[in-house]
Parts: sequence; structure tokens; C-alpha cells
Amino acid sequence: MKLLSWINALACGFLLAPAAFAQAQLQETRSALEKWVETRGLISKTRIDWQADKESLQQTIALYERELQSIDAQMGKVSTNNTQALKEMAEAEASKKTSTDAIERARQFTAEFEAKLKQVLPQFPAPVQDLVKKDVARMPANPADTRMLAAERVQVCVGILNEIDKFNNAVSLFSEKRKNEKGDEVAVETVYVGLGAAYFVNEANDFAGIGVPGAGGWVWTPKPGLAPTIRQAIKIYRSEHSPAFVRLPVAVN
Repeated sequence: MKLLSWINALACGFLLAPAAFAQAQLQETRSALEKWVETRGLISKTRIDWQADKESLQQTIALYERELQSIDAQMGKVSTNNTQALKEMAEAEASKKTSTDAIERARQFTAEFEAKLKQVLPQFPAPVQDLVKKDVARMPANPADTRMLAAERVQVCVGILNEIDKFNNAVSLFSEKRKNEKGDEVAVETVYVGLGAAYFVNEANDFAGIGVPGAGGWVWTPKPGLAPTIRQAIKIYRSEHSPAFVRLPVAVN
């Protein structure tokens, strides 16, 4: 009886052993599946996170690349601007040198002209000296030490030349005083034919003569016999006489 009970118990043990083993295997498999699912979740999350980080990194890289391109463009402009600035500076320096040279030549010209003008001014007749008196007074006393601009000095010289040229290309009549043979001053009218010759006569038509330029100034020579002819020329000049040819002596040097 005891033997039968032991056999039954042993048989039950054999029957229950496979069920317990299967249960253990199932539990192990379930645990492995859970780990696998968890791992796949982590992998998926990591992949999603990496994708997001990748896009962010790509955007950041693109932003930096655009900034670098902008900086390169600005640097190129700076280089171009520097080149242009250097070119303009060189042109300005060349223009400044040209202007400085021109001003220096103008200073030299005016200094030489002023010196020559002061030297020959006494040789001009009194009416010309009166015409240019104001401009001559504007010339610097010392050309080497003056604050007067070169352009202004040239303008003064040109003004004097214009007045002289205008006088030289016209017939002019002036009232003057001339000394007679006795040394007395007599009021006369003088007709200047440019800067080449002049003829004078007094109101009484008994004192007349001619004038020509000389090294020390104009030289006046009495010619009483020319009085009627000179008077006629004056009347024609004033439109008090009909036009006519008038013969007067001319000295050509």
C-alpha cells in the first residue's frame, strides 16, 4: 500500500515537472520580449532624438555658413573699397601735385611780370598809368613775402594787361598839361594813337607838338606848325568836323 502511494507520488512529480519547466521558460521569454521592446523603444527614441538634433545641427551649420559667406562678401567689399580708396588717394595726390606745380608756375609768372611791369610802367604815358594805378597798388610790395593768393595776383596782372591792350588798340583824347619852351605849363589836348604816337595842341593853337615813347618815358617835341592839323584831327575825333584824311608825322623805332 505504501509502495503504491510512493509510486503515485513519483508519477505526479514527473507529470508536474514539465509544467513547471514550461512556466519558467514562458516567464523568461516574456522577460526577454519586454527587454527587447524596451530596447527597440530606446533605439526608436534615440533615432528620433538624433533626427531632431541632426536637423538642428544642419540649420545651425547652414546659418554659420551664411554668416561666413556674408563675412567673406564684406571682406571682399572692404578689399575693393581699400583698393578704390588707394586709387582715389593716388589720383588726389597727383591732382594736388599738378595744382601745386601750376600755382608755383603762376607765382613765378606773376613775380616776373610784376617786376617787369614796375620797371616799364614809367615808360607808359600818364593816362595809361592813371588807368592801371589801382591795380598796380594791389600788387604786393614784396612778391616773396605776401599772403596774396597766386590766382588773385594773376587776375591783377591780367587786368593791367587788358587796360594796356585796350589803350593800345584805340585812339584816345585827354586833357593834359605840357611845358612849353619857356618851361611854363600849358593846358593842351593830346590825341594818343595807341602806344605808338601822340599829338598835342593848346586852345590857342599856337603851341603844339608830338610825343613818342622813349626808354625813360615819353619824349615830347614842340611842333608849332602842326597845330592846325592836330586841331582838325581833334575836331574829327569829336565829330565836330566831317571825316577826312589827316597827315601827321609818325616816328617808327
